[in-house]
Amino acid sequence: MKKIDFNKDWLLNSKTVTLPRDEMFYTARRADSKAGDAQAFFEGGAYVYEKKMGLDAKYAYVNFDGVYKNAKVYLNDELKADVPYGYIPFTAELGEVRKEDVLKVTCDNLDQPDSRWYAGAGIYRDVTLYTAKGDHILPHGIKVKTVDYKSGKIHVSVKTSKGDAKVEVFDGEKKVAEAKGNDVELCIPEHHCWSEKDPYLYTLKASLDKDEAQVRFGIRQIEKTSKGLEINGVPTLLKGGCVHHDNGLLGSATYYKSEYRRMKILKDAGFNAIRSSHNPASEALLEACDELGIYVMDETWDMWFNHKNKYDYASKWEENHMDDIRRLVERDYDHPSVIFYSIDNEVSEPGTARGLEDTKEMVDLFHELDDTRLVTAGYNLMIVTNAAKGKSIYDEKEGGRNQDDSSMNGMNSTMFNLITSFIGPGMNKSANSKKADEICSPALDALDIAGYNYASGRYKMDLKLHPDRLIFGSETMPYTIGENWKMVEELPNLIGDFMWTAWDYVGENGIGAWGYSDDAKGFSKPYPWWLADTGAYDIIGTPNAEADWAKAVWHATDRPLIDVRPINHDHKVIKAAWRGTNGIPSYSFKGCEGRKMTVEVFYDAERINLYQNGKKIKSAKVKNGRVLFNAKYVPGSLEAVAYDGKGSELARNKIVSAKEAQLVLRPEEEKVKQGDLVYVAVDLRDENGIVESNDDRKVKVEVKNGELLAFGSANPRTIEDCHTGEYKTYYGRAMAIIKAENKGTIEVKAEDGRSSRSCTIDVE
Repeated sequence: MKKIDFNKDWLLNSKTVTLPRDEMFYTARRADSKAGDAQAFFEGGAYVYEKKMGLDAKYAYVNFDGVYKNAKVYLNDELKADVPYGYIPFTAELGEVRKEDVLKVTCDNLDQPDSRWYAGAGIYRDVTLYTAKGDHILPHGIKVKTVDYKSGKIHVSVKTSKGDAKVEVFDGEKKVAEAKGNDVELCIPEHHCWSEKDPYLYTLKASLDKDEAQVRFGIRQIEKTSKGLEINGVPTLLKGGCVHHDNGLLGSATYYKSEYRRMKILKDAGFNAIRSSHNPASEALLEACDELGIYVMDETWDMWFNHKNKYDYASKWEENHMDDIRRLVERDYDHPSVIFYSIDNEVSEPGTARGLEDTKEMVDLFHELDDTRLVTAGYNLMIVTNAAKGKSIYDEKEGGRNQDDSSMNGMNSTMFNLITSFIGPGMNKSANSKKADEICSPALDALDIAGYNYASGRYKMDLKLHPDRLIFGSETMPYTIGENWKMVEELPNLIGDFMWTAWDYVGENGIGAWGYSDDAKGFSKPYPWWLADTGAYDIIGTPNAEADWAKAVWHATDRPLIDVRPINHDHKVIKAAWRGTNGIPSYSFKGCEGRKMTVEVFYDAERINLYQNGKKIKSAKVKNGRVLFNAKYVPGSLEAVAYDGKGSELARNKIVSAKEAQLVLRPEEEKVKQGDLVYVAVDLRDENGIVESNDDRKVKVEVKNGELLAFGSANPRTIEDCHTGEYKTYYGRAMAIIKAENKGTIEVKAEDGRSSRSCTIDVE
């Protein structure tokens, strides 16, 4: 079918808009917002989009990769699709269309609170139109399955309206295989397999009369063996991180360039896997992971039939969840990056008879639709165990089926997170009990592979109790990365670890914040907090000490990495649970001479010596990839030297203080294509490019021949709006995100009251 970008020229409240757009992100944040801290105090709303078809077609289908939420699609007021789940991709069959026909989409997130994190609203992912004049290949109608990675044999199925298709496989421009029929097997000669180390992609074209469709695919087989997880016969350990779906300064609006950038940064840092938490990923993210070689655990829901928040999806889950699975598999099938489907995150139901029945039904449906991947879940064993005992954490009286009056009703998701922030290791202890094993094992064994949230204490135990059960840490505290990864490398039944989180996100305000204000106390942070402030990378892509810690234990750095905990605050730090350090890779704190500081060095070594301005001041043994030093801040340099057990030097690294810093603009690309996004770092750097972390300034950015989509920093607590073009830097950094609308040259100008700077980007 003809595939058309259908994102432009939509009417929203009589205003012409280009999709994708996150409508919630344009609302004013309010301290009394019903959405609360989970949604960063943004407001819900109702939205009506309209667009003229603009063409004639005998057959037309429109695909939405995500509409939040309660989407209804109409053609000339005739209902064509009704999809309540806000994260699921879906296709509406329109039939015959004319130029003047009107496509209408309604959606809303008025009822709050709903999601436990920032969801956004509206048509926030891409819209694609498919058209044909006669017999055609259906949207998502091509499925490519690897039959044997060794020989390069693939199975291709093609769904058509009528007739047999011609199938051709291309390696770049070269045709390497072809066949006739809708159900065929092919062997690709001298083939390449797809993996994290070699993400090799082929193109399959299917044609029927005058109609044509194509997909990209990789030759990739997943096996669960006695040796663990194997990808194309190679034992594979997952160096994973959880990520939410938003794109930081863009809200939940999804662009390929943003998803690619985020995944590229993580891949370069040593991550080889991500978990889409806790909803289906965007197709843009999957395409990026296909290109880069990143394994994906694509998750379905954060709830089943019991509510976690009053207006979440639980009320509509039961009648829609099997269709959600069908839609997810239809979209994901040809993406080699997807290796796991996950049926839930921390739901309470699997410990009950009905929940176990649902588990088996969903696993069976996934296997029926797609037998090439493994099915898993992110189980918090403490939650499942307590629910089975009639002590459910979540507020089930807000809806759903389980109305047991003996349960601990009245605790919503925020209360649960508050509890876990206090008990921490208690979750592990609870999961280790014999009762927990007895209650959880039936559901765990119904899965292909078991995901444990915060239950690393079970890893060694289950090697003996359940030697045939493959497990991984589906969600773990980031500061346990050292001890966890040692077990991953040692235990044959443990195949990976996914830290919470790889990247910071909007909402769930302050769950990882190490704050310096009175309102940093407690789990839920009040307005004006707006970020979770957790993650190895902040929302603009700057690494912190937790990223360096992961690099060290994953052997992904050739030198010791140095971070300093911020010393430019007078208020005593208040620590939240979901962070083990707030160190940053900086030794530039202007005006902080003589203050006490904590220096962290990360490396796989026996011992680290620390030098300050050339003088050795400390020496310490490395534990779990990290060593801590206490010293006083003296501007100049810090140098870390790493040694092995015999005292031989392994590597060294130095960080230095900035001199007088000025405003600097650094486009991440000098040339982009029309329609692309370009990220421009707006930093305070000295003549040597060193960032100053304690001289933050309000900066104003203006753009010519391009659209400034957002400008902001990673400050988790602010009243600033990233749509105004004015924002204060945070630890010396900010970011402008610009859309290249027209060919020519984008001009970017920034000024901070002391000086102004400019840069240009060419648009092809």
